[in-house]
Parts: sequence; C-alpha cells; structure tokens
Amino acid sequence: MTKIAVVPGSFDPITMGHLDIIKRASTIFDEVKVVVMNNSSKNPLFDVNERMDLISQVTKSIPNVKVDSFSGLLIDYSVEVQANAIIRGLRAVSDFEYEMQITSMNRFLNEDIETLFMVSNNQYSFLSSSIVKEVAKYKGSITGLVPEAVEKALHSKFQ
Repeated sequence: MTKIAVVPGSFDPITMGHLDIIKRASTIFDEVKVVVMNNSSKNPLFDVNERMDLISQVTKSIPNVKVDSFSGLLIDYSVEVQANAIIRGLRAVSDFEYEMQITSMNRFLNEDIETLFMVSNNQYSFLSSSIVKEVAKYKGSITGLVPEAVEKALHSKFQ
C-alpha cells in the first residue's frame, strides 16, 4: 500500500521552513502532496498558480513530491487523494493550540486520516511567509530564508 501524505498551506510564499518539512516528509512517505489551499479570507501576494509554480521549482529535485491546489476542506482533499496522513509543521508552542483545533476538527470529520506534527528546524522557528514578505517589501535581506527562485519572485513583486 502506498503511503501518501498531504502537506497543506497557503505557501504565500514557500519558505525554507516549509521546504524543510516537505523534504523530511518525503523521506517517510511514498508520496507527498504539497497542496496550496485557496483560502478566500486571505489576500495573497502570489496567486495560486504562481505559488504552485514556485513550489514545483523548489521541489523538482524531490521525485516523490507532487504539487496541487484545492479550495474547500483539507479533509475532503485528503480523502480525494487517498492520503494516509496530513503533515503540519509547528514552529513554536504558540502554533500548537491552533493546530490542535484544526486537527480535532479533521479527526471529527474523518478519523481514518491521521495528522502528524513535525517540529520546525530551530533555524526556521521564527520564520513565516508574512515576515518574509514584510522584510522583502522594505528591501531587507531574505537570503537563506526562502529558496533563490522565491527570493527573485519577491523582489520582482516589490519593484
């Protein structure tokens, strides 16, 4: 049986912290679906296709990673792709309460799909897409915080 994990997020944009979680998940699961969730309550800098393209570029060397998008409930997507698990990254204790609520709701909706938490690498524990966008907007250095393709895309957006 193929073990499939879903790594969801808005990825606006993908950071080195996201990439770290994706790489680590790819060593555990046969297939990792990185899914760009289209959250209508957010106002993203990059559209869904741009985010998918950036993720595809930075994960092209990881053969078992596939990039997708979805509008709706994550648990519905997970059922659709026959996932065994949802991978959620935790940066700090403050992430846990929110993630626990999401996990509990997903478990209520479908108890056959497990949610696994991966703790962020310490060097990325402060990192978020929002912080990266803010620093890039004001011309601060984001080298090492995002993959090179993302850094170029951010500089292009803020020119």
